[in-house]
Amino acid sequence: MADNLRPDQRKYCMSRVKNRNTNLEVLIRSLLHKRGFRFRKHLREIPGTPDIVFTRARVAVFIDGDFWHGYKFRTIQGTLSPFWVAKIAKNRNRDLVNFLRLRGTGWRVIRVWQHSIKRDPNAVVDRICKIVSKRNAVRRGSR
Repeated sequence: MADNLRPDQRKYCMSRVKNRNTNLEVLIRSLLHKRGFRFRKHLREIPGTPDIVFTRARVAVFIDGDFWHGYKFRTIQGTLSPFWVAKIAKNRNRDLVNFLRLRGTGWRVIRVWQHSIKRDPNAVVDRICKIVSKRNAVRRGSR
């Protein structure tokens, strides 16, 4: 199945896709903030420009949309046009490269899927808080 839009139309549509400060990001940041956690947003100097960054703990949080980042990609790729298969495969590869770069420099990477936030945002925040607290405690102990 071919893309049903001309390249200029596809470019316009893709330029309108929101990639920062999505409702899910705002929700997770709000819940973290209510629990007293402070963080940075979208740090460009960190590979992948994580959505939420805990610099002292060296924890990077990525909030991934199920479609855009290929949740169950192997299952659905047969139903997608070649354009979307290539696009999602490229996103997944970029995610992997950024993950490896971050881990190689001592960062803990947390990937959060859209569906898990929709199912239970507090469980997602619990997971993030636990990891950040643990990393902060270890870093404090090593001084």
